[in-house]
Amino acid sequence: MTTNNENILIAAIKNGDTKAYAQLVDRYKNLVYTLALRMLKHREEAEEVAQDTFIKVFKSLDKFKGDSKFSTWIYRVAYNTCLDTIKKNKKHLSNVAIDEFTFNKLDTIDNALDNIIKEEKSDLIKKCINKLPEDSSALLTLFYFEELSLEEIAKIINIEANTVKVKLFRARKKLAVILEQYFQPKTA
Repeated sequence: MTTNNENILIAAIKNGDTKAYAQLVDRYKNLVYTLALRMLKHREEAEEVAQDTFIKVFKSLDKFKGDSKFSTWIYRVAYNTCLDTIKKNKKHLSNVAIDEFTFNKLDTIDNALDNIIKEEKSDLIKKCINKLPEDSSALLTLFYFEELSLEEIAKIINIEANTVKVKLFRARKKLAVILEQYFQPKTA
């Protein structure tokens, strides 16, 4: 599943080509950092995790079998590195309450989400996603911003695609609660 270009890059890195490794880091650094930032909610920690991810990728390059996209494999390393950091820090993030009213608003919120993301004026969404627990923000980032398929996300976080669908649905409901505040007219 890896592209020929990626195979050449991987082979070069395995043969000690530092320029090829720098090229790999350059190609994926923004994706890895964005995912880490969404999960950890802390710039310095996200930078640290991004560095750790690329060290792990370098050390375990031999373990990459090519049965998934190379980017999916890197995402998985990043995701697991984030989880390790979260466990280490024992962070407890608040959950958002969900009610029937929110459930009925999902379609409206989905349409708003699609329009905002398409316009690339996504600061509001990013701020709201940052208020979610790390697993929810990671799913929404991978699905909406990186536009990965359910199958790709399933490989990254090591669960079934149907479970990803359910978790994504729940994450969108949590996000709907937060977005609701921004879409409601402000009353004096």
